[in-house]
Formats: sequence, C-alpha cells, structure tokens
Amino acid sequence: MRPRLDCARFAALLLALALQGCSLAPTYKAPSVALPEHYGEQVGPWHAVAADDQLPTQWWLLYHDERLNSLQQQLLKANPDLAAAVAHFDAATAYASGLHGGLWPQIGASASPVRQRQSDSRPLRGDTQPSVYNSNTATVSLNFDLDLWGRIRNQVAAGDAQAQASGDDLAAAQLSLQQQLATLYVQARGLDAQAGTLSHSLDDYSQALQLTKDRYEGKISSELDLTRAQSQLAEAQSQLDDVRAQRNLAEHAIAELVGQLPSEFSLAADQPLMAIPELPAQLPSRLLQRRPDVAAAERRVFAANANIGVARAAWYPDFSLSGLIGGQTQGVGNLLSAANRYWAIGPVLNLPLFDGGRRSAADRQAKAEFDEAAAQYHSKVLHAVREVEDNLGQLRDLQREAVDEKAAVDAANASEQIAMSSYQAGAASYLEVVTAQTAALLAQRQLQSLETRQVEASVGLVVALGGGWQVPKG
Repeated sequence: MRPRLDCARFAALLLALALQGCSLAPTYKAPSVALPEHYGEQVGPWHAVAADDQLPTQWWLLYHDERLNSLQQQLLKANPDLAAAVAHFDAATAYASGLHGGLWPQIGASASPVRQRQSDSRPLRGDTQPSVYNSNTATVSLNFDLDLWGRIRNQVAAGDAQAQASGDDLAAAQLSLQQQLATLYVQARGLDAQAGTLSHSLDDYSQALQLTKDRYEGKISSELDLTRAQSQLAEAQSQLDDVRAQRNLAEHAIAELVGQLPSEFSLAADQPLMAIPELPAQLPSRLLQRRPDVAAAERRVFAANANIGVARAAWYPDFSLSGLIGGQTQGVGNLLSAANRYWAIGPVLNLPLFDGGRRSAADRQAKAEFDEAAAQYHSKVLHAVREVEDNLGQLRDLQREAVDEKAAVDAANASEQIAMSSYQAGAASYLEVVTAQTAALLAQRQLQSLETRQVEASVGLVVALGGGWQVPKG
C-alpha cells in the first residue's frame, strides 16, 4: 500500500518552498552620475552623502523674519495644493499597504441557504428526487500563492518604493510652495522699498515744482522749466502707482498660497528687506541628495528595477496552495456533522502556454521603464547641480553689480545736489536739474532691485540645496 502524505506535512513543505523562493529582479544599484570635483561657481570639495541627512523643516528661519515664518506656517496648514499632495501620498501609502496583503494567505467564508425547484425534465433526474428542496451550504476557503519566483515580493517592493517616492513628491511640492511664498514675500518687501523711495522723491519733486512756480511767477524761470517740473512729478507718481500695482499682485498671490481670499488678507509695508544669510566657504555635494525630487527619482528607479522581476516571474509556473472546508445539507441536519462535511486541499499550478507575445512585451516594457527612470534620475541630478551653480553665480554677479550701482547712486545724488544748487543760483537750467534727479531716482531704484534679486537668489540657493547648507552631524 502506497503511504499517504500527511496534509499538515504537505502544507508545511509548500510553505517552506515559498519562504525560500527566489527573486528574478536584477540586483539593484542606484544609477551613477558623474559629478565634478567642485562647483564651478565656488571652490569646495564634494563629499559622500550620509543616509541620515534630512531636509530642514524650517529653512526660512535663516532669514530671521517673523512675518515670513508666520506666513510659512499658514501655508503648511491651509494651502489647498499641499492638501492635495498629502491626499495623494496617503493614497499611495494605502495602495502599497494593500500589496502587502498578497504575502499572506487569503481566507474567505461564504454561506448560501437556498430553496430551489428542479425541472421535471432535468437530465438524469431520479424518480425519487423531490421537485422542491432546500440546499444549505457553508464554506471556508484558503488560497496561498507560494511566490516561488518573487513576483509578489517584487510587487510589494515596487509599491513601497513608489510610496516613498510619493512621500518625496509631497516634500518637493511643499518645498516648491515654500519657495514661491518666500520669493513673493521678498518681492513685496523690495517693492515696499521702491515705493518708499518714490514717495520720498515725490516730496522732493513737489518742493522743486513749488520752487519753479515761484521762480516762474517772479519772471526768473521760463514756462518750459515749469512744465518740466510738472512732467517730472507726474512721471514719478505714475511709477509709484505701477509699483503699488505690482505690490498688490504679489500680496494677492501670497494670500492664495496661505489659503486666504485676497480681500481678507493684507501684508503691512512696515518691514525692511531681509538680510542674506552668510554663505559658507564650501558647499558639499551631499546637500543635493537631500533634495526630495532627486530622492523621488531614485526611488522610482528602484521600483522599476523590482518591476523587471515581476515581468520575469510571469515566464515561470505560478504555484499556489488552495483548500476549502464546509458543510452542505438539504435543509435538515447539522452542517458541521461528519456526514455533511466536505473538504479539498491541494496545489494549483498555472502556466500560460500561449499569450500572443504579452509576456515578451511586458518584459521589454519593464526594462524600458527602468531605462526611463534611470535617465530621469540622471536629469534630476544634473538639474539640481545647475540650479546650485545658477544661484551661486547670481549671488556673486549681483553682489559685484550692487557695489558698482552703489557708487552710481552716490555719484547721482551728488550730481542732483549740485544741479539744484546751480539752478537756484541761476547758473544752470532746470533741464539739468530734471536730468540729475531722474538719474538719481533711476540709480536708487536699480540698487533696490539688485538687493531684492540678491535675496531671491539666496532663497533659490537654499531650496536648490534641499533646504539650506547645514549638514547634520553623524
């Protein structure tokens, strides 16, 4: 007599095979990107990234501006785009959690109390069989995919990586919104400074116009001088109106970012432009790898690598263990009694023999998606390096330009004073006064614009580095 294989031993054997199953995904290695020895715009060595480097959560505190800090906190609480990104991340996390369920046996239960009538003409119906009868059935079923080739495990790994990438996308969206807010805030403060300069100039031009009127009425100045003074005052007023219009647009954009209606939001023009944080002598490359967009791109490369294993596993037989136990009666009797019980257990083998090339196409698709993800990762790293270089170069060039413009402002102010003194003494025409005052105002506004752009570039550098230049110790 052939010995029977005990069901428990059989199940244990299959479970052991499942636990020892292999993975057909290629051994993962993050794509390598050739980086320079130092930034072109700043001399400094590159260093290896540390796994514990984290994105600073409040990088804007580098600017020591309480109003900016308050606005950033409002953005985190009320921005609808950020809320949508959070919901997308939650959905990705839930999807990844669902994939983990495939690693466990699937157990289900069903019950079917049915009263039915069979046809008198049903084939093979016996004479003693009733036409109307009850059929009560209860079943508990189990199915467990042994995952010998790692298909499910690679699906889980890919899902986890995609969820991590979604978390990085959330961080990238948050960082982008924070940059937009900080940039708009800087622009608003810069426009406030220009509005102050124009208001001061309007006072000076009003006094100059009154002086010219007095001289015109005294037959000392011509009507041409008077109209020039009037034109200069009107032009300065027009420039102030334009600055105020730009400032209103910036304020409205800030209101949108912090989740408020423009009519309910106001930003007082009572604070000076923030100072630029001191830049360290060296910026290590490891800072770039904290950037959430770079981290998200790397996780998607990992997910694509795992999906190659999923595609490869489709070429191999799929083994699963299936079992059920239940009871069935015709309306009377105990469902769980020995006579009414039924059960089944055994392995299930599934292997498509012909699929019209679907598995081949899926394999090629998975490999192509890996190449795409690797190329996108490379692109993200290069873009990150370029942004750092751009902002470093902007800070350097704008600093030089601001020094030159400061000298131009000093010279223009001196020229304005000389021209006005000469005009009052009758040694110069009002045209020279207008020319000198216009040049002085233009130079002062240009200097303020440069100072605003410097702070904007510093914000861009902080964000390009993933949130500052402080590297966690460890």
